[in-house]
Amino acid sequence: MSKNSESTRQALYEQAQKQDIPGRSSMSKAELTAALERDSSQNTGPVVATRYETFRRLAEAVAAGKFVLRPRALTGFERRQHVRQTLREDHQTRIATHAEGADLKFNKLSDSLFSFFRGTALLFYRDMAGDDAWMPSVLALGDVHPENFGVMPNADNVPIFSVNDFDEAYYAPFTWDLKRGATGFMIAAKTEGELKRKHRIKIVRHFVNGYIREMERLAREGNEQEGEIRFDNAPKIIRQLFKDAHEKRAEWLMDDYLDETKSGFRSTEKLVPISSRRGEFQAITDRLVEENKIEVPARAQARHEKGLHEKGLNEGWLQKRAMRVKDVAIRRGQGTASLGLNRYYVLIEGPERDGTDDLIIEYKQARRSALSGLVPPSPYEMDSLAERISDAQAVHLVHGDVFYGHVEFDGLSYMTRERAPFRDDIDLDDLSKSEWKDYARICGGVLARVHALSEESGRIDYDIEPAIVDAIGPPELFTEDMVEFAIEAADRVHRDHEMFREDHARGAFEHLDWVHR
Repeated sequence: MSKNSESTRQALYEQAQKQDIPGRSSMSKAELTAALERDSSQNTGPVVATRYETFRRLAEAVAAGKFVLRPRALTGFERRQHVRQTLREDHQTRIATHAEGADLKFNKLSDSLFSFFRGTALLFYRDMAGDDAWMPSVLALGDVHPENFGVMPNADNVPIFSVNDFDEAYYAPFTWDLKRGATGFMIAAKTEGELKRKHRIKIVRHFVNGYIREMERLAREGNEQEGEIRFDNAPKIIRQLFKDAHEKRAEWLMDDYLDETKSGFRSTEKLVPISSRRGEFQAITDRLVEENKIEVPARAQARHEKGLHEKGLNEGWLQKRAMRVKDVAIRRGQGTASLGLNRYYVLIEGPERDGTDDLIIEYKQARRSALSGLVPPSPYEMDSLAERISDAQAVHLVHGDVFYGHVEFDGLSYMTRERAPFRDDIDLDDLSKSEWKDYARICGGVLARVHALSEESGRIDYDIEPAIVDAIGPPELFTEDMVEFAIEAADRVHRDHEMFREDHARGAFEHLDWVHR
């Protein structure tokens, strides 16, 4: 039996995509397997190295209780090689295609320890392969850190505060999010807050305690679907974030996006209009709405007016397409982990049709989750790309952004969401010591609420809150375990970052690891 026959269709499709096999989108699993084997027999040159299956087997061994060496135990030269190989593998597509954002991303990772932590989730989770197999599983965010909470639109276009990044979402032990979040707060409090070690440890305790207290409350009351944080019920520090994020749509559009005529995007260093693809993205947007069963709100529908024929439009067009694409642009230089991946902004005409109430839908290329193949084996397997991300959003934000969805085009998988004038996250470098602790506690509580939703519309089939409370055990012991993990992990990230910076300066990430036959 070939190795390909044991893989999922999605994994086979991704490999076919890398090898540029034509017709892959319409192939069945068996057809993909055959095409890959034909292509392999014809290709006698070197192939890109991958350790995905190696780490999947390692995770299974750890979860089964076997005593095996994990990469977090490596030091010196061997650790340097592991870091280098993992980051090359993680950025395979971007390095191989000489993606414009690849150099920008590596430079950003080199400049900042916190950016390095944010942009190297695969490295972080390979150190955790198979951990905590006995703990209750949840639909984990996968990339919890202080800047992945923020203000965003809900289904009614009202700003709410919650988790705001689902790119790495995956079913995993609940502790995986807590460990990633605790380490994120430890590192961010150092680099962004410039706080001493003793203060950073207190902040991590507040994050974990916020999670424990909220999970205990949910186990008693069971009202996780009623926990939406809005301006009227937000804690003081979050109310200020709502105020800071507020901006009128018309001003936001003109200040940041529209040209002088208000008919399309203006060209900037980060925004490159590609108006020639407007018709193509109109068809993609129509398909997005249909395939995701999006109920398009009135604010995204241009009003019927006389003289539509002057623009090549008619009543039938408006009845067929609820959302009219005005323009399309490539968005450059956004994000940290996603730098170098495709990202498009699509301008949708609003009801006034004068550029004052237009919408912007973001199409962001999706990848396999960094947790895939590393979490302990469970019945909650999910390994699709953008669909996995939009499903997680639907679970975690019960009344979230109506434009969260997924669609395929150009042979790639994309997730979608609305860019809004009030989408924002907190300025960490402005927080005082007490505000850091308050913010960490609030984020811990928010994380507990989204974890609790795993059983409501997710795949978890048992009462998750009491199970997690039982698994936590004595709260003080659990909290100190999380603190100790965060201290060790943050120190390891710091050492890895120093090695990465040296390797990056020597050109280590200009090429991939190859297997020569």
